[in-house]
Amino acid sequence: KNGGDLEWPVDLYVPPEEASHRHSRTSLSRGACLEPRIRRAKSHKGDKGAEVARNKLEDVPMTMTGTARRRRRRRTTTTTTLVASSLLLLGSPCTTRHCHAGWIDEDTPSESRTTSPLKVVPNLPPPKKNGKMEHEGADDDDSKKKRQHGRRRHRDPTATPTYYPTFDPTSVPSEPPSSLTEPPTPSPRIYDLVFSDEFNTPHRTFHDGKDPRWTALEKNDYTNDAQHYYAADNAYTDRQGNLVIKSEAADTTIIGFNDVTLEKEQDTKHFKSAMIQSWNKFCFTGGVMEAEIALPGKSNVGGLWPAFWLLGNLARHTYVGSSEHVWPWSTSVCSEKSRSAQLVSACDRVEHYGLASGVGRGAPEIDVFEVQSGTQKANTGTFLKMPVGQPFMSSSYQVAPGRLPRPGEGWWPAPGQWYNNLTGGMNTSLNILFYGTYNHFLDDTRPAEQDYFSDAISYNRQLNSSHFGKFHKYRLEWELPDKNGTAENNYTETFGYLRWFLDDEFVMEVKGEGLNETGAEVSTEPMYILLNTAISSQWGFPEKCPSNCPCKTYNCHGSFAETCGFSGGFCDMLARPAQYKVNWVRVYQDKNDPKQKVGCSTPERPTRKFIEAHAKKYKQTSDEQPIKPIQNGGGICSPTSPTTSILPQSCGGSKHGKCRTRSTPWYCAASPLKRGACAPTSRCACHGNWTGPHCLNPTGSDDVVWDPPETLADLGYAGPYTLMGSGPFVLLVSLVGIALVAPVVMRIQKRMAGGYRRVAIGGS
Repeated sequence: KNGGDLEWPVDLYVPPEEASHRHSRTSLSRGACLEPRIRRAKSHKGDKGAEVARNKLEDVPMTMTGTARRRRRRRTTTTTTLVASSLLLLGSPCTTRHCHAGWIDEDTPSESRTTSPLKVVPNLPPPKKNGKMEHEGADDDDSKKKRQHGRRRHRDPTATPTYYPTFDPTSVPSEPPSSLTEPPTPSPRIYDLVFSDEFNTPHRTFHDGKDPRWTALEKNDYTNDAQHYYAADNAYTDRQGNLVIKSEAADTTIIGFNDVTLEKEQDTKHFKSAMIQSWNKFCFTGGVMEAEIALPGKSNVGGLWPAFWLLGNLARHTYVGSSEHVWPWSTSVCSEKSRSAQLVSACDRVEHYGLASGVGRGAPEIDVFEVQSGTQKANTGTFLKMPVGQPFMSSSYQVAPGRLPRPGEGWWPAPGQWYNNLTGGMNTSLNILFYGTYNHFLDDTRPAEQDYFSDAISYNRQLNSSHFGKFHKYRLEWELPDKNGTAENNYTETFGYLRWFLDDEFVMEVKGEGLNETGAEVSTEPMYILLNTAISSQWGFPEKCPSNCPCKTYNCHGSFAETCGFSGGFCDMLARPAQYKVNWVRVYQDKNDPKQKVGCSTPERPTRKFIEAHAKKYKQTSDEQPIKPIQNGGGICSPTSPTTSILPQSCGGSKHGKCRTRSTPWYCAASPLKRGACAPTSRCACHGNWTGPHCLNPTGSDDVVWDPPETLADLGYAGPYTLMGSGPFVLLVSLVGIALVAPVVMRIQKRMAGGYRRVAIGGS
């Protein structure tokens, strides 16, 4: 799939080592948040310092490709990193700027490690530049270079004080302050990088157990009339430094569940695609998320459903059992509806699985975008009453409880029918075609009480052909509600907000004040990231089935009855697989805001115990556990592969890992059969910050584990060593164990070395 490179099998599992950088609760209570995992950035030729690296960066010609610039700017030494390393050696507590590096990709440029809130400019065009609106020139060469290079716009330098003080007054006195002088502008709020993935390492894959950040699904999608199967092989990184999600017309036979007959049956999905999700690995609560993305397919051919979104960690997408009565609840108000329809509601007065009483829990959904292609223009056909048509991106907050009455689909809301405090930007429209979902589940015995509405508060933003195949930046700003307020606002309650941007141009805003009328709130749940392309008959397919077409089966390689239901040109487009490309994903948080946290199970919103107690809902029947531990090395490699190449067979090269040939056991010399333990093999052993079977995946973990698993020590259990107070008891137990186990091990080794001996039967 990557230019003809070989697929290297992985058939050895090596349990991961315990993460030494995770802070114990004891050290946290003392305030000693030491950071032993600060990554060492490197300049292009060894450790020559930040100045040389900066000069190298400034000399990068702007005519170079984005890939070349990324490679040139990689591993730049910064003074901050050196200072932080020195503090670490001295044993001083980590500063707020260096406590959250566990998920940061070392390839993220230093100038992209902070951000500030963007301005909200509702329904107004951005400032003109060279006679063009900024959004009109979004695809010119200069804008493209800025996006790919990731730099902020340069401002004119301000005067700086001299190093030595002056002894004489200036010849011209300074003017006294005027009463008309404007007050000083407050310094902008700073968000620091807490997570990034630049996808610069080629041949990286995301199968379960391979990557600390992401899991690529290997399962059928039962949701939304899905026509695809999610295959882990269809998500990988290419040589240009991008994540690729590949969608293709290819068959997969599955065992599915028929909702009508309520029985399992064999079925065939005629499309393959991919979804990667950071569920139960990386989650965050509040902050800013950005990604640079090139959309798949064509702007005028409907059928693909690319998405970039967040979901609360209590629900795992496509595992439908985990979302029942959980998605997309976000309320801590006890009502008659929430008492029956919300699985964990504010009406509960007993604590279970670490979930606090009186606190409603759920899994709301924030869609940075869901993109629909097609040829229907604004103010025509389906979009007759909307100023935005296809292609468009739909940005939304999906939340329960829903409101009633609600507008009819395709109609603009009457006064009081929809939410207040919504603001749209340029080239946007309230999405009047979808106001939400009615949720009913087959297992419910009291549907009148247990069924519920959920709302989709969304705006559509007009796109054009430049968004398909070319990179653009998509951004979400997520401010959490705060009942207690802060000293800056005189401890007044705030309700939070959600804001969406495209290429830094405002798209829409949802303010928490507008959600209060239903009892909903801006999400306070730890949320994980999802990137996927779906293929669904609900999205971008012809709204009405063509005449003489059954529209029951969709198969690009089938008969007329199976191909007639597609949008025009869809199968021709997929003659070559469509590629959804992601250059990078980054998450920022305000380190001075204690509400913003990294972690999938936080003190305010724990999830670990609940997921462990309901593990069956988060995994397939063939899985031993929802997600596998990360395999650290052990992939088959070739000792003759060049160590300068980043390839699976070279274990990522000398910087990532080493291919080690295992020495054969002594008993193999007398064995005529070279199989089992006697078979010669070479396996990868990973270095430093690299993991996965072939050492191609960067390591990552939470710097603070808010909800660590319990151990026997937490229960007050003391082992034999502690009880005896000395080592002889442990030594005695060990010797007895060896004496009992050694004969068994020797018999197993003999069988592995020589195979099973034939048994003579009947004297033959």
